[in-house]
Amino acid sequence: MQYLWTLFGALLLALGLAFAFAGQGGADGWSDADRARIEAVTEPTTDFSEPEPFEVRSGGATTVFKLLNRNAFSHASANMPFASELDFKVGNGVFKKLWVSAPASTVSSDGLGPLYNARACQHCHIKDGRGHPPAAGDPAVSMLVRLSIPPQSEADRVAIAEHRKSVIPDPVYGGQLQGFSVAGLLGEGTVEIRYEEVPVTLSDGHVVHLRKPTYSIENLNYGPMHPDVMISPRVAPPMIGMGLLEAIPEEAILALADPDDADGDGVSGRPNWVWSDEHDKVMLGRFGWKAGQPTVAQQSAAAFQGDIGISTPLYPVAHGDCTAAQADCLAAPHGGVSEAEPIEAVAEMFDTMVFYSRNLAVPARRDVGDPQVLEGKRVFYETGCIDCHRPKFVTRRDSIGEEQSFQLIWPYSDLLLHDMGEGLADNRPDGVANGREWRTAPLWGIGLTETVSGHTLFLHDGRARNLLEAILWHSGEAEAAKQGVVDMSKSERDALLAFLNSL
Repeated sequence: MQYLWTLFGALLLALGLAFAFAGQGGADGWSDADRARIEAVTEPTTDFSEPEPFEVRSGGATTVFKLLNRNAFSHASANMPFASELDFKVGNGVFKKLWVSAPASTVSSDGLGPLYNARACQHCHIKDGRGHPPAAGDPAVSMLVRLSIPPQSEADRVAIAEHRKSVIPDPVYGGQLQGFSVAGLLGEGTVEIRYEEVPVTLSDGHVVHLRKPTYSIENLNYGPMHPDVMISPRVAPPMIGMGLLEAIPEEAILALADPDDADGDGVSGRPNWVWSDEHDKVMLGRFGWKAGQPTVAQQSAAAFQGDIGISTPLYPVAHGDCTAAQADCLAAPHGGVSEAEPIEAVAEMFDTMVFYSRNLAVPARRDVGDPQVLEGKRVFYETGCIDCHRPKFVTRRDSIGEEQSFQLIWPYSDLLLHDMGEGLADNRPDGVANGREWRTAPLWGIGLTETVSGHTLFLHDGRARNLLEAILWHSGEAEAAKQGVVDMSKSERDALLAFLNSL
């Protein structure tokens, strides 16, 4: 492992990134000399004749070079010290754990629900990869439906304005629809999806048929929802590289924001500001489809609470997303240590699972020097896709984990909110994000989706059946770039898709 650190240190030095800790570093641990070198190396290239230095290492020194099979997203950071590997493996066990209802004879495995979407993290993040919408007649497991209502009081409006709340949950069904329940209770309901075919004609006359979904909530078991309820279907995103995204300096992300489109290029980009229960302050949102969570730990704890109904040290609520209107749910037994300490995923379990989530490594790029891939990269850059899908960052020197510290990474995201047009709108605000805005999804690993997760369904609700359909759903700030793809020759589009599949 030390060899990898030494090797990558030499590579960074060759790039001019490495610099001794001389002088006073900034809030991100960078010195002034660091900043000049980092600005130069993260500037998007204009030379597409050959791969850039270290482009194959999407996650810097954390990048893994392993067999490309269903486990491609399940490997630990390549630069992880041997002493930490046990924590990673234990965290993997917690991630895969099948929780059961309380009380049970199992130790530290009970407390499921009482209402829930899945029994294990792995059931949503299939092989640590991407979820999918349910097939006709199947229950939704790796897709959930967020619920919220407009602010109902001045207190609600103040809480949202101060970022202490991102949404106001439905008074009966809470923050998301849970279709499953423990014995003796009823699940909340089911989501039904109907698709309409929408044709799009490309410049060469080829017609692509997009799937336009319509959602409805059926079989409600706890009475009607609020008349103004807003719903937002979300498939589980891939888990890779989360620790690296957390390690990108806040100032590097904010430098890309242009909320008023001051440069007039039609692309704005806004940060989502959210309340950190972990740090008791407002922080930059980075995770989730609308950047609604600020840290890996809070994202993990919120998923434990909302998706599985498991309490953690961060959210010691034994009954998950149950509301005051669901008395039987609140009265059900929990799996906590005691009534005074209703934590079901105790600190040791939770911390190792967060460590696991932070260290799921990004696989190495493939075919970076292939002429078609290089041509597709040129097309991607020159069409304007990088206005949102920002190629490169350098992480903080003082990241939470040493594995993530001071790495040149290639996530192809700015982690900002962008208006994606009416076609993709869920019309549900979430913190700063309005009903048409979504966080730019990182693209690293996207070409391995079928290998890992067994499908090629993309976007926040899995409506796109392949990458071309996903591109053609782009609108709003991405309208010009999308139209550029529509107008391309077939060979350029094929090259673009080859580039994306190499990521």
